[in-house]
Amino acid sequence: MYDIPVTLTTNPKKKPEDESKLGFGKIFTDHMFIMDYEKGRGWHDARVVPYGPFVMDPACTVFHYAQEIFEGMKCYRRKDGGLNLFRPRDNFERMNRSAERMGMPKIDVEEALAGFDLTTLDAVCARGGMLPPCPSGAFAVDGDMIEYLAAITQGAHASNLGCVVARDIAEPLGIPSFVYDPVAVDEMPPMARITGIPELPRRMMGHALNTRAMAIRCAETVLHRPLDRCRLIVLHLGGGASVRLFIGGKMVDNVRDDELLFAPERCGGIAAEQLVGLCFSGKYDRAGVMKLVRGRGGLLAHLGTSDAMEVERRMARGDERAKLVYDAMLYTAAKSIGAMAAAAGGDIDRIILTGGIAHSAYVADYLTKKVRFIAPVEVMAGEFEMEALAVGAARVLSGRETAHRFRDLAKGE
Repeated sequence: MYDIPVTLTTNPKKKPEDESKLGFGKIFTDHMFIMDYEKGRGWHDARVVPYGPFVMDPACTVFHYAQEIFEGMKCYRRKDGGLNLFRPRDNFERMNRSAERMGMPKIDVEEALAGFDLTTLDAVCARGGMLPPCPSGAFAVDGDMIEYLAAITQGAHASNLGCVVARDIAEPLGIPSFVYDPVAVDEMPPMARITGIPELPRRMMGHALNTRAMAIRCAETVLHRPLDRCRLIVLHLGGGASVRLFIGGKMVDNVRDDELLFAPERCGGIAAEQLVGLCFSGKYDRAGVMKLVRGRGGLLAHLGTSDAMEVERRMARGDERAKLVYDAMLYTAAKSIGAMAAAAGGDIDRIILTGGIAHSAYVADYLTKKVRFIAPVEVMAGEFEMEALAVGAARVLSGRETAHRFRDLAKGE
C-alpha cells in the first residue's frame, strides 16, 4: 500500500447521531486529503491533515475561469461496522477524463489505488444488464454471461458493462463476482404477459434492484415479516420510473415508463395509433423515435429539463405550465399504483415511494393523498442500488442465498 502520512486532529467534531440523515454538503469529516502538483515533478506529497482552511494564490485559475473538478466517491458502512468504497477505479478514471477536458494534470490511477487494500474484499458485485428474462437474486459472472451481453447491439443498457468490471476486479484477487437483481428480472405469470398482439407480449424491465431492496427493507423494518409474506407496491421515480407488485416474494407484475406512467425522460403510455402514425410520418427514423420514448420524452420534452428540482422551482415562481406537466406525471404514477392494486385484488400491505424524486415533499404529499385509500404509504426516498448490491452479495457469501448460473438461464431452466 502507498504510505500516506496522517496527522490526526486534536479537536474532533461531534459525530452525527443518525448516519441515515447526513444530507449533502452539511457535515464534514475531521480530516482532508491534500496532494501538491508541480510541473516536471507531477503530483507529490500526498497527506491527510486535520480539516480546515488552506491558502490559495489569488491568481489561481479556479477563481478566474472556474478551472476545477468535483468528483464524488461513495462509501458505505456495512452491518459489521466496516466500510466499503464503491468503484474507486472508475471514479479516478472519470476524474482523469474531466482533467483532460479542463486542461489539468491527470493523476496516476494505479498509484491512487495503491492507497486501498483490495485484498480485504470477499467478492465483487455489480449492476446486472440485459440478460434474458430471469428470476430475482444473484447471478455468478462467467464468460457466457459476458459474451451474451457483448453481443447486444439494439437497446444496449449501460449496466451490461457491470459484469465485465466485476470480473476484471475479482479475478486477480481470486474472489467470486456477481450481478444482483439485474434490470431483466421478470417473474410475471403467463396471464400478465398476454397482450392483444401475440407477437408483442409484455415484459418486465426496469428498476428491479432498488425496488426489491426497498421491498425487503419494508418487510423487515416496517411489517416485521419475511418478504414472501408481504403484498407490496413499490414506485421508483427518478429519471425513469416503474411500479412493481410484490406477492409471495416475487415481482409478479409491473408498469413500465413506456406503458402508463411517464417520467422526467420517458414518454409513458402513448396511444398505439398515434405512435404508429408518428413512426411512419417521415419525421423520425427508428433512433429518433426511441429517443422520444427513452431519453428525451417526459418532463424534458414538455419543459426542456428533466430536473425535478428545477421544475419545482419554476412552480414556486408561479409557472402554471410547469405545475400542470409535473402534476400530470404524478397523476400517471398514481394511476399506475392503482392498476397494480387492482391486479392484487386490492389486498396490499404497503405502498412504497422510492427513487430520487421521492425526496420531494410535494411529490410524497401528492401521491400519498391519491393512493393512501389503498394501503399505508411508506416514503423510502433515494436510490439504494449500491447498498443493495453489497447486501445481496453478503447473502450469497453467508449461505442464505444461492447464486443462479447464467448457463441455466440461457437453457430456460
